[in-house]
Amino acid sequence: ADGEDTIHVVPDSRNIPTEFSESRFPLRVERLGLAVDSGGPGRHRGGLGYEKHVRMLRDASFMSIADRSILSCWGVAGGRAGRPFQVTIDPGGPHEREVDALTDAEPVRAGEVVRIRTTGGGGWGDPLERPYDEVLRDVLWGKVSDAGAHEDYGVVVVRDGGGAPAVDAAASDALRAARRAERETAQAPAPFFDRGPGYARLAPDGASASVYDYL
Repeated sequence: ADGEDTIHVVPDSRNIPTEFSESRFPLRVERLGLAVDSGGPGRHRGGLGYEKHVRMLRDASFMSIADRSILSCWGVAGGRAGRPFQVTIDPGGPHEREVDALTDAEPVRAGEVVRIRTTGGGGWGDPLERPYDEVLRDVLWGKVSDAGAHEDYGVVVVRDGGGAPAVDAAASDALRAARRAERETAQAPAPFFDRGPGYARLAPDGASASVYDYL
């Protein structure tokens, strides 16, 4: 089974309804949904985090107390790590910037959006073993993008004139065969743990902490 989506537990807290937040604070919640491609690729996909867009209606300051912005949720048995926690202020705007997950009093201008993407779970098993119909289902449900299907799962998604997605099985077979051949040429076995790209940052020289662990 795939991982559960939006597992985001903060001790001694509760989820505040949007209507309450907007009535008490100078903000507007413009989006709350699943963070596409945030679940770690695998034979069984990791659960997705959520993506939330909050627009400030007047100048304010932003505080974040979160974890997993450096360390991703690990992928296991050939699965890949999920995407880490990320906060971006004014995405796509002239003042776009990422801020740390532990941030206090970050200035936010009136009209700017704070985009929050929570951590995705790690995948389990080789992503190239995930059946095409399960990848297509994820694309239909908006959990995996067309590009994510191609890059993470070796699945070629095509769309008809109405935009409906379908899997090009022949092209996908060829793509997966090429990926497997690359692995064999590089003599690179699937790692048992994928710790994610942030793991190496924990080592002083950035090199002695391996992202992958082989058994």
